Amino acid sequence: METVNNTSVTIETTVNAPIEKVWESWNKPEHITKWSHASDDWHTTYADNDLRKDGKFKTTMAAKDGSLSFDFEGVYTSVIEQELIAYTMGDGRKVKISFVSNGDGTQVIETFDPESTNPVEMQRGGWQAILDNFKKYTEANL
Repeated sequence: METVNNTSVTIETTVNAPIEKVWESWNKPEHITKWSHASDDWHTTYADNDLRKDGKFKTTMAAKDGSLSFDFEGVYTSVIEQELIAYTMGDGRKVKISFVSNGDGTQVIETFDPESTNPVEMQRGGWQAILDNFKKYTEANL
């Protein structure tokens, strides 16, 4: 898929947890399957993560009613422990996630290239919903 006008989208949140816990929650498959969904009628049934430059990741997201599923996957282009993750998705779009410690909390800033099939605002909303689920899960469980 092509990106839309080469315009990237940025979303962010501040998680009320130390950066070590935020990093663990973001990257360990046993946590990813608990938070990586945009709405309560979806879930992540599988996650695999080889967190290193040139490592691959894959998550399978599925509608709980079984009507639809898809794989979200890519290859890491940069990993700096507790600071930065960058990757390229299977369709060539790029994503960068920054983690910034600010005392007891951690700011997570995610920038992604949108695809050309769906409206940019819809994509922003979906990615933000997943990030909001990440915040909620991490604050409640770690």
